[in-house]
Amino acid sequence: MAQVVELGRRHFALQHSGDGTPRSAPGGILLPPGRVAILHGLGDASFYRHGHNSWSPCGWRRLSEPPLRIPNPTRLVTADDPAFDEPGRHHGSAVAALQGPDGGTLLLGALGLDTPRLTADHDTLTGWYASGGAEWFLAYGAEQDVFTAYTDQLAERFGAARRRAGNVWCSWYAYYENVTEAQLTKDIADLAGLPFDVVQIDDGWEELVGDWEPNAKFPSGMADLAERIADAGFTPGLWLAPFIALPHSRLATEHPELLLRDEAGRPVVAGYNWGGPYYALDLERADALEHVAALTRRVVHEWGYRYLKLDFVNAAAAYLPGRHRERIYRDALRVVREAAGDDVYLLGSGAMLLPSLGLLDGLRSGPDVAPMWDNYASVDPSDATARNAVVNSVHRLWQAPLLEVDPDVVYFRSKLNLLTPQQLQWLRDLADVCGFRAVSDPPSWLTPAELEQLREYLDRTPAVRRLGRYRFSVDGREVDFAPAVATDTGGQLYPIS
Repeated sequence: MAQVVELGRRHFALQHSGDGTPRSAPGGILLPPGRVAILHGLGDASFYRHGHNSWSPCGWRRLSEPPLRIPNPTRLVTADDPAFDEPGRHHGSAVAALQGPDGGTLLLGALGLDTPRLTADHDTLTGWYASGGAEWFLAYGAEQDVFTAYTDQLAERFGAARRRAGNVWCSWYAYYENVTEAQLTKDIADLAGLPFDVVQIDDGWEELVGDWEPNAKFPSGMADLAERIADAGFTPGLWLAPFIALPHSRLATEHPELLLRDEAGRPVVAGYNWGGPYYALDLERADALEHVAALTRRVVHEWGYRYLKLDFVNAAAAYLPGRHRERIYRDALRVVREAAGDDVYLLGSGAMLLPSLGLLDGLRSGPDVAPMWDNYASVDPSDATARNAVVNSVHRLWQAPLLEVDPDVVYFRSKLNLLTPQQLQWLRDLADVCGFRAVSDPPSWLTPAELEQLREYLDRTPAVRRLGRYRFSVDGREVDFAPAVATDTGGQLYPIS
C-alpha cells in the first residue's frame, strides 16, 4: 500500500506490504508488519548504521560514502551478520536513521524479533524482516527525540533492566588467558578497600571453551575463589561462553548431538577465536538448553557467582535457512535468566539488542578495548582498539534507558599502555557518561599516584548532561568525543556531521 504520511510537519511517501494502516504513537507512527520503504527526500543524508551484535560497527556515514562494514569475511562471521552484508549499499540491523542537512532525523526501527534488516540509498530508506514480521516505528524530528521515542516503544514491548553493575574489576586486560588462581589471590587482597563492587574472573579459568570446569591453574576450584572474593567484600563475577564449544572440547567430541548442524550435517561455525573456529550449540534442542541451564545453576548456585559476563552469545542466532534466529536466541537467554535468578547481573557480549531486552542487564557496546588507540596493521572497525571501542559505544548511548551500556574497561596504568593522556581521558569520560565503569589494572601495576587517581575516579558520582551527539557536560566540564570519533586515516570512516 502506498500513501503519504506527515511526521514532524514534513511529508513522506511510503509503501508497505503488510495488511493494516499506519497508526499514531508517541513521537511517531507504527507501521504494519512486512516490508516498508520510505522516499526520504533528504538528499546526501548521513546514514546511521546499527550493528548486528556488540562488536558490529555503529556510526554515521554520508550516503555518498562507502558503507560502514567489516571487510574481512572471516571476521564478519564473528562480529556481524554474514547472512546480511551489502558491500555496495548502506545497511544495518534493528534500526536505521537518516539525517538531512537541516539536522532533521528520520528513524525507522523494528519492534519485533524476526531478524530485522534495513538499507538506504539517496532515495529510499527500506526495512524488512528475514522471516515473518512485526511492526515498525517511524519518526522524524530532532535526533535525540526520535531515538528516545524508539526506546520508549522497545521498553513497552520488551522491558528495561533496572539492575546496576557498579564498579567492576575484570582480569582480562591484564592477564588475558594467562590468568591464574595464585595471581588472583594476590589481586583480591590488593583490591580490598578499593571502591569496587564486582571482581570478575575472565577467560582462562576453564579447561576449554565448552568444558566449564576449572583447569590446572585453579587447583582450589571456582567455588573457593568465589568465596574469597565475597569475603573481601566484592560480588564474585565469572566469564562464560555458554552457547559455543571449541571443536576439540569434550562437549563437541563426546556430545556431538548438541551442536548445531547445517543441511550436510556439518557443525555450524559461529565465529573464529582462540586460533580457529568455534561451533554453535543447537539451542532448539531441549537437551542443549538443559545443558545451558545446568551450567548456569552450577556456576551461580553451587559456586556462588552473582555477576556473569556471557560472551559470544550471538552464536545462539547462528544462521541457517528458515531458522527463527532471534527467537531461538531469546529463548536461550531466558533459560540462563531463569536458571540464574532475578538477583544475578547478566552482561552480554556479542549480544544482539532487541532479543536481549528484558533479560540482560548490560550490553557490551563495542569491540574489545586495548591499551592502544589504533592498530597500524588494520582498518577493521570491529578490531580490538580503544578508538573502535569509543566510536561504537558513543553511537549506542541511546540504548541506555533499556539496559546498561558497557563501553569496556578504562586504564590507569602506565605499564603496558600506549594510550596518550587525552585518549585515557576519553575512555574515562565515556565510562562516566555510560554509568558503567570497569577497570582491569592490578593494583600492583599502579604507581602510588595512579592508584590514588583510580580511587578518586571510582569514588565520584559525576553529574552528566548531554549537550549534543558527541558533547556532554561531566560535573560541569565539557567533554567532546567528536575528535575521538573522527579519523585521519582517509575515507572518513566516522563522519561527525
